[in-house]
Parts: sequence; structure tokens; C-alpha cells
Amino acid sequence: MTTTILQVYYLPIHVFFKQCTVPTMFTTLPLIRDICIREQIDILHGHGAFSPLCHEAILHARAIGIRAVFTDHSLFGFADYSSINSNKFLEFVLTDIDHVICVSYTSKENTVLRAKLVPAIVSVIPNAVDTSCFTPDVSKKRQGRVTVVVISRLVYRKGMDLLAGIIPIICHHHKHVDFLIGGDGNYRVLIEQVREQHQLMERVILLGGLDHSQVRDVLIQGDIFLNTSLTEAFCIAIVEAASCGLQIISTKVGGVPEVLPSDMIRLADPDVSCELMYSGFSHNNI
Repeated sequence: MTTTILQVYYLPIHVFFKQCTVPTMFTTLPLIRDICIREQIDILHGHGAFSPLCHEAILHARAIGIRAVFTDHSLFGFADYSSINSNKFLEFVLTDIDHVICVSYTSKENTVLRAKLVPAIVSVIPNAVDTSCFTPDVSKKRQGRVTVVVISRLVYRKGMDLLAGIIPIICHHHKHVDFLIGGDGNYRVLIEQVREQHQLMERVILLGGLDHSQVRDVLIQGDIFLNTSLTEAFCIAIVEAASCGLQIISTKVGGVPEVLPSDMIRLADPDVSCELMYSGFSHNNI
């Protein structure tokens, strides 16, 4: 049944950086045109403001009269060199777009401004999870301990500097708190250095990269899910953690305040000195 619904094409295009293809504009035209005609495509849907293949496919689709929809998942700035170039190209690509989808109202505002779009053609459709795949299991929790789970790419924009700053403070003031960190990235070295410097080898566990099928098994071991992102359009990991029954503590950035009701999440400024960042780590608050 699946093979009649979903067709996957593996294109002979070289990937050169973070799963992105080389921007060529026109060399992908024969491939995209052939697929659209062969599969009798009515709507082409592209994802990602930094995906060259997405932008090229949208341009080719509109050139041959196929409707196109674009979904944006991230927030970007306006002042740095990278943002100025990507925003200008996004504006060019979306000039003839039929519709745009964003994952939060903050994301919608950001995309409308970056691409100079008419707000009426932009819809907000929040991310969702299959709750049957993210169910709680209290038998997996450690008795007498509070486990803080962090599942994220260990990179700057995910607030790894902030995480490295608050781990020693929390562990010092709350002897019953442990950290379980899943994910990989260039800031893993920083977390390892903090762990060794403060002798927290047994209380801060680094799991490395995780497959999505492993995420639930990690989440159900925790009591608190901590998100330290510096910028975030939505953060679906928060929804997955909440579905598994964890208390959520997150930085108050981007579209995060839109994700959950206020009684299910504690929001704090992305600052090591923010007292709200440390609330909720005692047994009485779990």
C-alpha cells in the first residue's frame, strides 16, 4: 500500500555541507521537471530556508505551471551577512509562491518580514507528535533522584554555552539532581570539559547522537526536560517531552511560549543569572 502512496527519488546531486546540495539554480531543472511530469504533480511542497534543492524545485515548479507551497521551520536575523543574503534569496524565490506555512506566529512574523510577503498567504500550522509513540513510564525513573533530560544538537544556537554554565550551579545546589544529555555537535567538548572540571562524571551522562526511535526511551527516564535554545521557532522536543509526562523548563525565546499552556512549562530568560532558570529542580516541584 505504501509504495502506491509514497514515491522516493534519490537524485544524483552531491551533498557538500550539512545535507545541503550545491546551489546551481538550473542544473536540477531536467530532474525536477521529469519527476513532476512523470508523477503528475499538482502541488510541490518545499521545506527549509537554507535548502538549495527546495528553492530550486519551487522555481522550476512555478516555471512549468505547478503550484508551490513553502514551509519555514526556523527564525533568522536581519543584520548579519548570512541573514542578509539568505533573506534576499528567499524573497526572490517566494515572489511567485502560492502559499507559505509557518510553525508558530513568531515564525510567521519573521518570515513575512524576511521575504516581504503578504501576510494573507501565510498560515500557521504548529508541529505535532504522535502521542501513542510518546507515553510515560514511571517505572523507568530513578527513585530518590531528579533526572534532567536534555535532547538537542550540541551547537551554539541551542544554548550549549548556557547549559554548560548552569549545570555546575544546579548540581552544587541540588545534590539529588542528575543530567541525561542526548545529542551531538561541536559543543560536546565544552560539556565534557565542564563535567570533568567539576567532577560530575557520574551525575552528567552524555549519550551522544540518538535516533528518533530512541528518544522516548531516554525521555521516560527523566523528571524534567530542559531546553536552553537561544532561538527557536517551535521546538517539537518540548511537545514530545510533555507527552512523556515531564515538567518542562525552557528559555523564553521565539515561538516557545506558544507551544504549551503556562501550567505545563516554566519559562526563563536565556541568562545564567536568571533565577527562574533554576526553579523547579527540587523534589517538591516535581
